[in-house]
Amino acid sequence: MKRNPFLRIFVFVSAVLFIAVAAAIGMFYYFFGLTEPEGLSLASWPEQFTDNFSLWMENDNGEIRIEETGLKRLDEYGLWLQVIDETGKEVFCHNKPGHYPERYSASELIALSSSAYERGNTVFAGSYESSEKTWSYLVGFPYAVGKHMLYYNGENVGRLSPILRMGILLILCFVLLFMVGFGFWLTRHLGRMAEGIGDISARSYTPLREKGVFGQIYGAFNQMDERIRHSDKLRQDTERLRREWIANITHDLKTPLSPIKGYAELLMENPAPDRETVQEYGRIILKSADHTEIMINDLKLTYQLDSGAAPYHPQAVRLVRFLRELVIDLINDPVFSNRDVAFESNIQECEACIDSSLFRRAVNNLIINALTHNPPETKVTVCIDADPEKRIRICISDNGTGMSDEEQSELFNRYYRGTNTKEKPEGSGLGLAIAKQIVTLHGGKISVKSKPGEGTCFTIVLSVLKKEEDEN
Repeated sequence: MKRNPFLRIFVFVSAVLFIAVAAAIGMFYYFFGLTEPEGLSLASWPEQFTDNFSLWMENDNGEIRIEETGLKRLDEYGLWLQVIDETGKEVFCHNKPGHYPERYSASELIALSSSAYERGNTVFAGSYESSEKTWSYLVGFPYAVGKHMLYYNGENVGRLSPILRMGILLILCFVLLFMVGFGFWLTRHLGRMAEGIGDISARSYTPLREKGVFGQIYGAFNQMDERIRHSDKLRQDTERLRREWIANITHDLKTPLSPIKGYAELLMENPAPDRETVQEYGRIILKSADHTEIMINDLKLTYQLDSGAAPYHPQAVRLVRFLRELVIDLINDPVFSNRDVAFESNIQECEACIDSSLFRRAVNNLIINALTHNPPETKVTVCIDADPEKRIRICISDNGTGMSDEEQSELFNRYYRGTNTKEKPEGSGLGLAIAKQIVTLHGGKISVKSKPGEGTCFTIVLSVLKKEEDEN
C-alpha cells in the first residue's frame, strides 16, 4: 500500500515544529531558569522565596523569632538571612557571611534591593510587619540573578493587546497556510519525480522542462533517460549483430564441413580409387579442415583475450627487424606472392617489449585484411616511425576501396562483419577484433582512417617502448 506523500510532509513539519518548540522551551529555561536543590525553577524563584519567607517569622513580645522550618529551608538551599529593625540595626542573622555589616542606612537598604551579583551572592530584601512594628530582612542567594525593571505605558499596551493577539493569530494562520501550500507544492513535484522514475524504468519517459527550483533534478532525469535509451539501443544493436554473427559463423563452419563430408562419402563409396584421385580428395579435405581449425582458433583466441586468459609472454624484440621479417614471410606465402606489399622504416631500430607470437598475429590480420578485401592491384604499405611524443607508430595503409564512416565505427566489433567479405570466404570475421584486443593487451592503441575510393590506414601506437638507437 502506497503512503500518502502529504502525510509524510505533515509528519515532517510536525516533527520540525515539535523540535522548534522544545528548543525554545529549553532556551527559555537556559536563560531564565535556576537549578536549585528541588530541581529547575524560574529565575524569579529567589524573589518569591524572599517574599514568602515572612510566613516563618513571628513577633515574640517585641522580638523577632524565626521558625525552625524557615531555618531548615535556609540550610537546605545554602542561603543566609539577616533581620534588621527599624533603626537599621541587625537583630538576627543566620549563616551570614562576615563581610556584610551589622547596621544599614535607609539608602543602603534601598540599594541592596536592586543590587547585582557580587561577592558570591545576590541579595533580595523583604519586610515583616507585626503589632505596628516593622522588620526588614535580607536573604542572600548563591546565584548570579539579574535584576531588571521594565517600565511601559500601561494604557497604550492595554489598548494594543487585542491587536497584538490578533496579529499573532494571523501570523500563525499564515504560517499554517504557507506550510499546507508548500506541502502540496512539494508533493506535486515529488510526485512528478516519482512518476518520472517509473516512466524511465518503463521506457515511456517524456522529458520534463528544466526550470524552477527542481530544474537541475529534471535535467538529470532527462540526461539519465537519454543515456538509458542510448544504452538500450547499443545493447539491441550489439545483440542483433551478435545473432547475425552467430548465424554467419554457423554458416561459415558448415562451408568447410560440407566438402569434408562429401569427399569422405565419395571415398566410402569407392573403396579403391586411383592414387591421383585420393590425393586430390585428401588435399580438399585437408584444406577444409585447416579452414575449420582457423575459425575455431580465432573463436578460442578472441574469448581468451576477452577474459584475460590468453597466453601472454612479453619480451624485448627489435621491432624494425621483426616487422621487416613479417612482411618478407607474407610475401613468400604463395597465396600473396603476386601482391604488392612494401615495408618502410623512418627509424633505424628500436626495441619493444611484446609477445612476438600475439603481435605477429595482430599485424598479420591487418595486412591480410587489406589484401583480401581490396582489388588485386591494391598496394599495401607497412611503415614504422616515431611520433612527437617519442612513441612508436606502426601504419598499415592501402590505396584500395576504402570504407564509410559507419563501417569504421563498427570495424573492431567482434560481432560485426563488413559488407565486403566474399573475397575471403575462409575467414572467421574476427581478425580485426583480435588485432585490437592484442594491441590493447600490449598497452597500445589502434585506430583507423578511411575514405571510400581513397583507401584505408590502420595505425598502432605503442606507448611502452625503449629506443635502442637514435633516429636518423
